[in-house]
Amino acid sequence: MIESFLLSVGQLGDRAFLRVLAKSLTLTLVLLAALAAVLAWAAHWLTADFLLLGDDAGTLAAVAAAIAAIGIAWLLFRIVAIAVIGLFADEVVEAVEAKHYPSALATARPVPIGRSLRMSATSALRALAVNLFFLPLYLVLLATGIGTAAVFFVVNGWLLGRDLSDMVAARHLPPSAMRAERSATGGRRFVLGLAGTGLLLVPFVNFVAPLIGAAMATHRFHRRRPRGDGHA
Repeated sequence: MIESFLLSVGQLGDRAFLRVLAKSLTLTLVLLAALAAVLAWAAHWLTADFLLLGDDAGTLAAVAAAIAAIGIAWLLFRIVAIAVIGLFADEVVEAVEAKHYPSALATARPVPIGRSLRMSATSALRALAVNLFFLPLYLVLLATGIGTAAVFFVVNGWLLGRDLSDMVAARHLPPSAMRAERSATGGRRFVLGLAGTGLLLVPFVNFVAPLIGAAMATHRFHRRRPRGDGHA
């Protein structure tokens, strides 16, 4: 795991990584900004037009909603960032394979954009649904001080490990084989997900965490498979 992390960090300066970072970060911020704008507009409409409290009250409500959106954006960043990186994951995985696993690259099948979109949408909806399911437990454990963070970390580590690993496996396995791959690598995926979740919680590092996670998943996938170029 440490070696995979160091190899992934060492490749952050590659042009392919920088291109994906620029595209994914821009799209992530645009989506979160759009969410803030929608919330602010909805708050203004509800206060000024629906409740007829006037434009001044509507403006205050819009400002409050925009401020609240900052907190919501922090909570949703992991979901949105991983869903977005899924759209460009092929570029990251291909760059890692080109540098470290050329024979794997030769047999890889680029993931069609339609499948990438489905995987990204499924990832986001699954993360949202699972976290909403655990929300009552998160709230109950707030009193413990650390319980909520611990459960959140474990839950999202499990989710992220699946997402990152699927980004790589999709290039080398047919959809019918993905379930068996998940069953066979559950422990490795979970450890990978915990590492990725930890990176997402670190300020500023969280911007590149999805790229590092995708690269680490690529190393983890190929180093356990019987390929001639399984080591860098």
